[in-house]
Amino acid sequence: MKTEVRKADGEMRPRVESWENVARHLRNFLSPRLGKKIASEVTKSDIATLSNDIVAGKHGGKASVSNARHMRRAASGLFNWAAEAGRDYVTASPCVNLPKLDKEHPRDRVLSVDEVRIFWRGLDREDLPYDRRTRLALKFALVTMLRSGELLPIHRDELNGESGTVDIPACRVKKRRVINQPLSDLALEIIKEALGNYDFAFEGRFGDAPLSRQAMSGALRGTMRMVKGIKVTRTPGICELLGLENFTPHDLRRTAATMCGELGLSEASISLCLDHQANRDENGKPLPAVTRKVYNLATRARVAKKREVLDAWAIELRRIIGEPVKAIEHDQRQLAA
Repeated sequence: MKTEVRKADGEMRPRVESWENVARHLRNFLSPRLGKKIASEVTKSDIATLSNDIVAGKHGGKASVSNARHMRRAASGLFNWAAEAGRDYVTASPCVNLPKLDKEHPRDRVLSVDEVRIFWRGLDREDLPYDRRTRLALKFALVTMLRSGELLPIHRDELNGESGTVDIPACRVKKRRVINQPLSDLALEIIKEALGNYDFAFEGRFGDAPLSRQAMSGALRGTMRMVKGIKVTRTPGICELLGLENFTPHDLRRTAATMCGELGLSEASISLCLDHQANRDENGKPLPAVTRKVYNLATRARVAKKREVLDAWAIELRRIIGEPVKAIEHDQRQLAA
């Protein structure tokens, strides 16, 4: 899975770019129950029983339809590979025609105005057991609507000082396309503090690589350890320490988008900030894919629409947390547009 191959954009990346997740699902779900069996002995009933146990929480972990779906997908990939001609470890995959799983209910956690205020101010507390850069990354996620995997590895070379934007390369983007995200004055303040003299905006512990993708979620959730087979809290999470209902870094994106919608900002422009409609214009129409000139014009239009949303969101955030609202420099915004 992790063998590098040339992708459509010309870059060399792992054949299965989410191979670490697939490996983790195999290790956490499949291996404990079926790891000692010969591959050809694993039956459809084994996979179905394991799937049901994961849904019911009988596998030693949290009951979860999502985890059962992850297990099935990882197992299917493994057994399809094992059944390919030339390998023949199994004659057929045991992961076909399994009973359908129940639909998952999408997360809908949105922080309230009071929770945003408590969260933002709480991140500045000196007594929190998490480093400053992790806390700044959480602020940056709320301000920019970027995903954790997109923002944590931001390198100094990806920042465009004159236009006040950051270029997220396609290899870090869910849809595998470059994101040119405008940075509001509040986002620029955060990244300036985080960057310091380092190459990465959100440096990890050793100063030569960015924070891990789990740093933000781990800080919110806290860390656990096993004591006599029971999970107990080792380090309380930021949510617990601030008295907030649990949420994830992705919920910060949803919160920002929801509050921008409540401000009356364009839904299409908000979708652009979330990278949900990057191939459509501000009216939802498909963008023409003809010449670089047309593409560049469309890109500038999208950046302008995104900046309108993100600047308005920064102003609203300052109002929520009780900071004075800074005037947006007209010339700078014109240049960026």
